[in-house]
Amino acid sequence: MKKLILSFAMAALVAGGAVAQQGPTKQSAAPQAQAKSGPAITFDSTEHNFGEITQGDVVEHTFTFTNTGTQPLIIDRVDVTCGCTSPDWTKEAVMPGKTGFVKAKYNSAGRMGQQKKAITIHSNTGEPTYVYIVTNINEKPASAAKAQ
Repeated sequence: MKKLILSFAMAALVAGGAVAQQGPTKQSAAPQAQAKSGPAITFDSTEHNFGEITQGDVVEHTFTFTNTGTQPLIIDRVDVTCGCTSPDWTKEAVMPGKTGFVKAKYNSAGRMGQQKKAITIHSNTGEPTYVYIVTNINEKPASAAKAQ
């Protein structure tokens, strides 16, 4: 009788080890393939280059995004790196599949040369998102400065 019980115990151990080595079945792997639920912000473009502008010019660009998540997206705030940039953004919740905007107005007064300004978007996605404006500011011509 002992031999019979011992044989069943060994068979159960061997069978359990074989199942453990097969890895997950398709049913247990399916939840990993599902998209993470929640809001997700996807910008059409994360950088805009104004090119060459003249000192004192005020330029603006509107970045467009889509909520590619499964829950409404809410932008809490938008931070800029200096007072030369003024942000505006979609204030209401952006539903999944819908679009919104972040606008950056840049005043080049008192600035010269290459500029790259970060705009930080804080939303309910859990992580900040960054977009950038880039430009090269040329000195205002002396004749234009005297005319004013």
